Amino acid sequence: MHRFMEKVVIVTGAGSGIGEGVARRFAEEGAQVVLAGRTLDKLEKVQQSLPDPRAALCVQTDVARESDVIRMVERAIETFGRIDVLVNNAGIAVEGQVDDVSVQDWKACFATDVDGTFYGIRHALPHLRKHKGSIINISSVSGLGGDWGMSVYNAAKGAVTNFTRALAMDLGREGIRVNAVCPSLTVSEMTKDMLDNDELMSKFIERIPLGRPAEPADIAAVVAFLASEDARFVTGVNLPVDGGLTASNGQPPQA
Repeated sequence: MHRFMEKVVIVTGAGSGIGEGVARRFAEEGAQVVLAGRTLDKLEKVQQSLPDPRAALCVQTDVARESDVIRMVERAIETFGRIDVLVNNAGIAVEGQVDDVSVQDWKACFATDVDGTFYGIRHALPHLRKHKGSIINISSVSGLGGDWGMSVYNAAKGAVTNFTRALAMDLGREGIRVNAVCPSLTVSEMTKDMLDNDELMSKFIERIPLGRPAEPADIAAVVAFLASEDARFVTGVNLPVDGGLTASNGQPPQA
């Protein structure tokens, strides 16, 4: 499929994990891709692995800094002339009880996960309006329900989840669709310690009906669907991509 020929897609946090997988999927479907992230050499490595590296642009970006996001959008327009899809993927997680987490950690999590999403949408929106573009936010199943010892991350992703709903209402009459994907445990650098913990993984596998963590490509396929014309009447959705995790009522397996 080449659903995104002549389309321009910005992906934040594109240097690894879900962001890399999303960028790769759009590139494989013909898009020109802006790879944004904090570590330039990671972005360049991803760029060189794409089907046509010349159709990708690397922009070193810390989404927690509004000036970086403004520059990211400006570079996209200078290079490709338009923006059709914005994927707000960059995020960090903070663990710990609310009275153990520092104020600095709280602010850092919100600065990346929430402020970064806000900045991206705010500054890409004038260009998305020109082409009735699409916004995909990467939330989490942690934005749909609570986790033990993850209240800060839950709060940040919960904000992304409801921001997505409200934006879909505000922008729908302009033809701009806004959706979110809510992954569960996904193979990435961020989750390496969890994946290497056999005891923890056995608990995850017990709860995930499909019996495995997600691969970045699993998430990327759904992001591409939501950004495509195949989802032209879909907006305001926070779609779990979780192997069936949230289908459960919370009780453990009994057999």
